[in-house]
Amino acid sequence: MECFFVNGTKYSKVKNWIKSEILCGTFESKQKIPSETELMERFNYSRHTIRLALGELVSEGWLYKEQGAGTYVSERTETEIKAPTTPNKRNIAIIVTYISDYIFPSIIRGAESVLSQEGYQVSLFSTNNDHENERKILETIIAQRFDGVIVEPTKSAISNPNIIYYLQLEALKIPYVMINAAYDELEPVSVLLDDVKGGYIQANHLIGLGHRNIIGFFKTDDLQGLKRMKGYLKAMRENGVPINPKHIVTYSTGEKMSKPIKGLETIIKKSSEVPTGIVCYNDELALKLIDVLRQNNLRVPEDLSIIGFDDSFFADISEVKLTTVRHPKNELGEMAATKIIQLVEGKSNQKAVGTMDESFHFEPTIVHRNSIKEMTKNLQLPLSYSN
Repeated sequence: MECFFVNGTKYSKVKNWIKSEILCGTFESKQKIPSETELMERFNYSRHTIRLALGELVSEGWLYKEQGAGTYVSERTETEIKAPTTPNKRNIAIIVTYISDYIFPSIIRGAESVLSQEGYQVSLFSTNNDHENERKILETIIAQRFDGVIVEPTKSAISNPNIIYYLQLEALKIPYVMINAAYDELEPVSVLLDDVKGGYIQANHLIGLGHRNIIGFFKTDDLQGLKRMKGYLKAMRENGVPINPKHIVTYSTGEKMSKPIKGLETIIKKSSEVPTGIVCYNDELALKLIDVLRQNNLRVPEDLSIIGFDDSFFADISEVKLTTVRHPKNELGEMAATKIIQLVEGKSNQKAVGTMDESFHFEPTIVHRNSIKEMTKNLQLPLSYSN
């Protein structure tokens, strides 16, 4: 299994821009590209940097020069660079937001085990949850004509500037399966956990144990966070529990190390009524918030109950064993691998604009440990969750 990370020098930014324009069809075969002077003005780079970028694109077959006339786009067949392969093996790219962090190694292991067993070669890419990185990776996958792609969308709750690359995958008949979240406009085959129900059962569990003043922490540049917040709000409303807007803390990827911590400190120090329960976007955040509570002389679960999400290794390493919602990490990876193999081998269908027909949703369940205290018994809860 190969792993790839993206970075960018000045000349590589010029290269990537030109390749992007070619892959998206802005620069067509045999079309003249902007001159060196025009590129210098566009990027505010030196002529040496521009020439270095153009020279590499010529040597790689993307462009060709005509003496005294300029630089032109090569025929598409000349720019199709095959992926480094093992003979007779098909190649699957796995794109995740992170490779070695949190639950992602388990997802990757699950997918890689199925793909390897079926004779596929796996190349692993990380976007670091950054759209620019996602773009560069998609360019590589298109240029090297991988046979299929398993991809976790980058900042899935935000309008994505890279949708055109997924359409290019479809045009080239390179199937892809999305995991953890999906770009709705593409209607892709996807393998997901029901995050709305996950957020619902988090809050419903606390409410069922007598909690009424419950804080919610949600990461909102990813769809998982928005859906978990939707489930939280649904549970509160169905149980007639008042929702305090000040007790809902939202944050982005770039704020995850600071905003939730400051939000919790503000609530416990300034609220007239200290909350009794906390719903967390994930287990990683839950552990950070437990540290904040400890620093403010509050105990879990004696003073505050807390529930996580994902049933990650974090849930069991703290001195307070964390009640959490289970994420089917290995199973999700295995299912995604099964789906992409079906698409590659023609045993399933991915229409030109995608299809949700072949998608799969896992049902979330609660893993009970000891980070929640019962407040009141025999409360009437909704009989069942409904979409």
